[in-house]
Amino acid sequence: MAKDLDTVFHALADPTRRAILAMLLEDDMAVTDVADPFDKSLAAISKHLGILTRAGLISQEQRGRVKWCKLEPDALRDASIWMQGFGQFEAVNLDAFERFLAKELPGDG
Repeated sequence: MAKDLDTVFHALADPTRRAILAMLLEDDMAVTDVADPFDKSLAAISKHLGILTRAGLISQEQRGRVKWCKLEPDALRDASIWMQGFGQFEAVNLDAFERFLAKELPGDG
């Protein structure tokens, strides 16, 4: 599962790929339609789509002469379950934590 999570989080780390996933929430799209709103080459978008496909977040299917992209709705399940494990903890006040460390730990800061 850890390798799968690494692949999913790597795919989600890029804002272009997250935008593509958001677009595919609406409906399946042809690759050329996915590429249209971006100021990137079709080859660059195809590379992003390949990363999303390898992560299992989308699937691609040839329909006639057109390649279509489809969001895989269950693909984020493992990542979501993993992240929910952190929901049991209260949010950390980072400013207070930094003040605590500055006070408690000797150093230049």
